[in-house]
Amino acid sequence: QVQLVESGGGLVQPGGSLRLSCVASGGIFSGFFMAWYRQAPGQERELLATINTSHNKNYIDDVKDRFAISRDNAKNTMYLEMNSLKPPDTAVYYCRASTPTGNYWGQGTQVTVSS
Repeated sequence: QVQLVESGGGLVQPGGSLRLSCVASGGIFSGFFMAWYRQAPGQERELLATINTSHNKNYIDDVKDRFAISRDNAKNTMYLEMNSLKPPDTAVYYCRASTPTGNYWGQGTQVTVSS
């Protein structure tokens, strides 16, 4: 069973930065396809960025010039560096792992962008 724990969320002013972390336990992290999602109140969960086992990355247009996804297999950790944050980025941010035994989600971390 894979468990994911996100951290790093919080309150930040517009234009600010945050770095989210997602620590995985169970399974072989280096073999996981990883992704970051977010869900704003009243909206569907939205895919933001993915990183595969070869560290190839993809982003949605809204974040590709502001966010950076990365992973450190030695630490079983994925990151999301978020810059130039805007109020519409306010949401709960989730990580997801796609593994041979299924897909797993973390519990989420709240990001609030407000002055």
